[in-house]
Amino acid sequence: MRVVLLTVAFLVEVAMLVAAGWWGFTLDAGLAVRLLAGLGAPLLIALVWGVFCSPRARVRLAPPAKYAVQAACFLAAAVLLALAGHPLLAVGLVALWAVDRALLSHGGHPA
Repeated sequence: MRVVLLTVAFLVEVAMLVAAGWWGFTLDAGLAVRLLAGLGAPLLIALVWGVFCSPRARVRLAPPAKYAVQAACFLAAAVLLALAGHPLLAVGLVALWAVDRALLSHGGHPA
């Protein structure tokens, strides 16, 4: 079961980055702005995730702080996805992350 939950966690993290990029590439703006937003938003979220949340994070946070950063990343991606016109997908993304994170925590897997 743990392998399934970790796989879901990985796929939801990838979906978070895709959601941020989707917002940027669907902006009603010029090509340069769409490229900057479509590549920059997921890059910024990936940078924050890598520094604070990845297994090789440079900054080690206590689990509550790490959950807060993870939640902030997912909420940011969800807001961008909702702005791109997909509010139900945005809610689903955050809900899936929250359920998966809760099940992993309940199973003893640290943040």
